[in-house]
This record gives sequence, C-alpha cells and structure tokens, in this order.
Amino acid sequence: MTVQEAHTFGVAHILATKNDTFIHITDLTGTETIAKVTGGMQVKAHRDESSPYAAMLATQAAVKKALERGITAVHIRLRARGGVSQRSPGPGAQAAMRAIMRNGMKIGRIMDVTTVACDSTRKKGGRRGRRL
Repeated sequence: MTVQEAHTFGVAHILATKNDTFIHITDLTGTETIAKVTGGMQVKAHRDESSPYAAMLATQAAVKKALERGITAVHIRLRARGGVSQRSPGPGAQAAMRAIMRNGMKIGRIMDVTTVACDSTRKKGGRRGRRL
C-alpha cells in the first residue's frame, strides 16, 4: 500500500473573457485571497491581454504565490462572462488550467460556474440591435 500525500486545498477562480483572463486563488471558504493576477498585469500591449500566453504567465505568478503560502492543490471554478453575454470561456481558459498542472499543483475538481440568464435581463443594443 502506498501512503497518500495530504494536500492543502484552495480554490482557483478563473474568469476567462474575450478581453482578459483573471486568476483568483482563495482558501476553500473563499474568504481569504491568496493570489489575484490578471493577464493584463503580465503583458504590456493591450491586444495581448486575452491571449493564452498572458493567461499562462498570470497563472504561473498566482501558483507561485499560492505554493509559497502552502496551497498544494486546487479546485478550479471556471467562468465565462455569462448572463446575456458570452457563455463560452475566452481563449485563456485552457492555457490557465494547463499552467496550473505544469507548475506543480494538483487539481481536485473542475467546475463550470458560468451564470445563465433566465429571461430576466435584456441584452444591450436596443430594440433594433447593434447597427454597423
């Protein structure tokens, strides 16, 4: 029999939009922030904020801070903008999850927590829609 390693779990909240990627690592209750990094904090050009490379750099920085604080494993809560906006995650979502694994952190669960509108809000653009 092998001895199971005890991991200290946290929660990695990943918000991947079409314009940026946010990585927010908290404790299991979500009350204490351990690391909060965005893709825009890691690159200089605005056009690169949403790129998978920026998401990877942001995740590496967040994981490094979390490992220093003693978090060795995370549950991932992946979220897109949701509501009446885009329901699919942006381009940085997969790169962020891959970077968590590659930087020495274990993954517990992966949950999609994107909000879904229940016909309660109206999409922006007015009655005639967006005109180009």
